[in-house]
Amino acid sequence: MLFVLWVPLVFQLLIPMSLLAWLAFGRPSSVSAWVIRAVLTACYLVAIGVGGLWLTLPWYTPVIYVVLLLFAIVYSFRRVRTVAVFPTSRRGLAGLITVAIVAVFAFGMSWYMISGWHTPEDAVELSFPLRSGTYLVVSGGGNELINAHYKTLEGERFRSWRGQSYGVDIEKLNGLGLRARGLLPKRLTAYEIFGEPVYAPCAGEVIVAKDGVEEMTPPEMDRQNMAGNHVILKCGSAWILLGHLQKGSVRVNAGGRLEQGELIGRVGNTGNTGEPHLHIHAQRPGNADAPLSGSPLPIRFGDRYPVRNARIKV
Repeated sequence: MLFVLWVPLVFQLLIPMSLLAWLAFGRPSSVSAWVIRAVLTACYLVAIGVGGLWLTLPWYTPVIYVVLLLFAIVYSFRRVRTVAVFPTSRRGLAGLITVAIVAVFAFGMSWYMISGWHTPEDAVELSFPLRSGTYLVVSGGGNELINAHYKTLEGERFRSWRGQSYGVDIEKLNGLGLRARGLLPKRLTAYEIFGEPVYAPCAGEVIVAKDGVEEMTPPEMDRQNMAGNHVILKCGSAWILLGHLQKGSVRVNAGGRLEQGELIGRVGNTGNTGEPHLHIHAQRPGNADAPLSGSPLPIRFGDRYPVRNARIKV
């Protein structure tokens, strides 16, 4: 639990605030050092804005950072007019090169994460399975830095779970832009999405309908029942899985047929999930021994490709 809390506080609060303070109040050795310092800060803010998990801190924190960045640039600019364009000492030059290398790395990370926003041509179009609220995509997109499921795309040990490689995880936000009342509460009802109705995102046949898996207490996970209580629909040539449903909430049976928009169940915290959220993915049909082993397919909600930190209002 401590790991879940301190990682975002360090990388999404302590480091960006330190960079902003360094830019605003630090004395640069040269104009070029100031420029590189500003570029590094901007690139880091873009990287965490795109790829950060905004669960402990509200989703709009990066917007606040952009305002602070503009303030820091304006406030520090007056010092730049009194220094040389380039460093005049070896120490200053070494510092400039070091910061420039880090800035290039941060830029590369940002560029790579943004490249995962590209909508694949073979995306399966679905309706959004939740209603009445603002929802945050916490995992989704076309690379492993913005989609935790993407790591299952390669490697023999992930073969049984390959169908989830383009999976999407969704949380609900309250009026303050937070997904829960508290940092990591153990009470499931403290999470905005817990108990939310889940509706069929497409018309199709029910292939699997599993219920009876117990709810987990955050941040515990059930790795024996990865998808927890879940439903798999066959929509055209694709299988659509909706997972981590609440125990006792599944309202469909295998072999039945659903129309788009019919109630399936409610969001729970069952299976391999650290806290309540809805998991949804599309894949080619699997087999009886490994239902999630089919080739993964990206999904799209209407004209939107769901990537990390996208907000969806319904």
